[in-house]
Amino acid sequence: MRTIFTFDPVERFIAGTVGGPGERTFFLQARNGARVTSVVAEKAQVLAIAERIALLLRELKRLDPSFRIHSGPQEPVDELPLEQPILEEFRVGVIALTWVSDRQLISIELQGVTPGDVDNDELLDDDDENAPDILRVVLTPAQADAFAKRSLAVVNAGRLPCPFCGLPLDPRGHLCPRANGYRR
Repeated sequence: MRTIFTFDPVERFIAGTVGGPGERTFFLQARNGARVTSVVAEKAQVLAIAERIALLLRELKRLDPSFRIHSGPQEPVDELPLEQPILEEFRVGVIALTWVSDRQLISIELQGVTPGDVDNDELLDDDDENAPDILRVVLTPAQADAFAKRSLAVVNAGRLPCPFCGLPLDPRGHLCPRANGYRR
């Protein structure tokens, strides 16, 4: 039986991690009041959502110079941790990002992945009861901008890159392919 978690509008939508650098699990979490839904995403998925939101907001501004992301003073980026306890509803597979022009809002849909359905790259109809669960979040442009900024900071807070090869540096050392595996 499919569950559709809808947050329209959402009070808080953030990306966060659990674990140390190199072993982090990325979560996307939506909250309205006491209702919280958490889903697991790959680092690349979080980065892609943040980059697409930033691109969408830039494009909206380019098409309509009167478009404003923030209607009032800009709020600081949400740096609070993930809501506890973190209960994973599903692992994200398919992602859709949509501009809802009549409402001037951004909709993000995160559909779960199922083991037998790894080739599916489309959102399934809401009527399909056998489809994977979905998290649907509706954001104002200001919320989307804050989500993108926080997400980029979370993604970049991992391990530092090697100055020679760009691969992540481990605290235990690094076998750099550009130095033929020589460990310093």
